Parts: sequence; C-alpha cells; structure tokens
Amino acid sequence: MKKILEIILLLLMSIFLWQCAQQKKINIYMIGDSTMSEYDSTKYPLTGWGMKLPLFFNENVKIHNFAKSGKSSKSFRDLGYWKTVYDSLKKGDYLIIQFGHNDEKDFDTTRYTIAGGTFNENLKRFISKAGSKGAIPILVTPTRRRKFDKDGNLLNTHGKYPDAVRTVAKETNVPLVDLTKLTKGLLESYGVEKSKKLYCWVKPGEYPAYPDGKKDNTHFSPLGATEISELFVQELKKTNLELINYLTSQKEK
Repeated sequence: MKKILEIILLLLMSIFLWQCAQQKKINIYMIGDSTMSEYDSTKYPLTGWGMKLPLFFNENVKIHNFAKSGKSSKSFRDLGYWKTVYDSLKKGDYLIIQFGHNDEKDFDTTRYTIAGGTFNENLKRFISKAGSKGAIPILVTPTRRRKFDKDGNLLNTHGKYPDAVRTVAKETNVPLVDLTKLTKGLLESYGVEKSKKLYCWVKPGEYPAYPDGKKDNTHFSPLGATEISELFVQELKKTNLELINYLTSQKEK
C-alpha cells in the first residue's frame, strides 16, 4: 500500500511539473512607492509587500519590482523610472500600479497630485501606455497606515486617493485590488497592539540597521508584507485574468 501511494505521489508530481513546463513565461512589473518596493539586507526587517509576492507564483512567473521609495505617480514618471518600465513592457505582461502615499503630500510640488485631477490623469496615462504595448494593468489602492485614535478606531490617512483609484478602475475597466479596504480589515483583526507586528517596529539593539530602534507605522515587517501579498493574491483569484493559473499555495520558500 505504501509503495502504491509513493507511485501515485510521483505521478501527481510529474503531472504538476509537466503542466508548469507547458505554461508560457509571464512577466509582472510593479510600479509604486516604498510600501511595495525592494530593500536590501542592510534595511532588514524593513520589507516591501512586493518582495513577498513571488512566494505566491510558480517558477514561470518573473516579478520585476520597480517600485521606488518616496515616489508618487508624478515623480515616478518625471524622474525617468516609468520610461524604463515602459520600454521593457511586452504584450501579455502585467503591470501592477500602486500610488497614493506620496501623491497626497501637498507640501512637495515635485510629488503632489490632486485626487480626482492630476492623480487620476497619471493613473490613466500608465494604463493607456501599458495597453499600447499589449500589457495588462492592475490598479491597487494604497495600503493603510497603522494609525488608531484613542478609542482604538483605525483612521483614514489617505483622504480621497483610494476613491480616486477606484474611480479610475471603473472608468477604464481595469482590475482593482482594494488594499486600502483589505488592510483596514487586517489591521482591525490584529488590533492596536498586535498590529505593530505587521509594521517595522524594532526594539533598540534588536537589528543592526536600527541601533536606536524604530517605530514605523507605514512600512512593513516580513510578516506584514507577506500578509498583504496574500490579500492581493486572494483578490486576484476573483478576476478572470490568466495570471491566476500561475498561482501556488506555497508562501514560504
């Protein structure tokens, strides 16, 4: 009986590997801000949620994370990062777009955009340009900051920007992953104190990068980044995008 089970498992594994081999290669490009971006080991445990997204896809998917710390939908284009991505896009590629954290900074004219105005226009430009290459855009609302009031209610720090993303998604018929809504639920499920584990809260001396400690309510820990990537994937499964055929249940590598 044991031998039969081993043979069955080998057959199933062979079928799985054969199916993977038959799939075409998929490229995912990510553009956005520091909540999504890559960080090297010197910043650990600081982790952008885009760093954990590869854990949820099989080996036929290559993720190119071009998100940059401090960038808005305006500065990402003005500083030339968008051109690099645009020049790389090909038919069938996916483009994940998440901005808002820095667009709302009205004290900085190099980054500030207006929700319902220039912010929407920038998102539509990314969508149109991606479409001209035959790429498939996916819009993402900004992740929540960990900011509770004295009664433990989670506060909205993004103003009208999440609604602006939702509006653009509806107007352009582009898939939307509403991380503003989903991370609200995530934070509330953890609660005021336990939600610190999702963010880059570090005790003094705990990690070499932060000898004096760190209390960051915007950027994520490895746990938080993984949780948010999983939320993204769960929403992705509700679409009819071919990309969902490349998902794997594995999230630890």
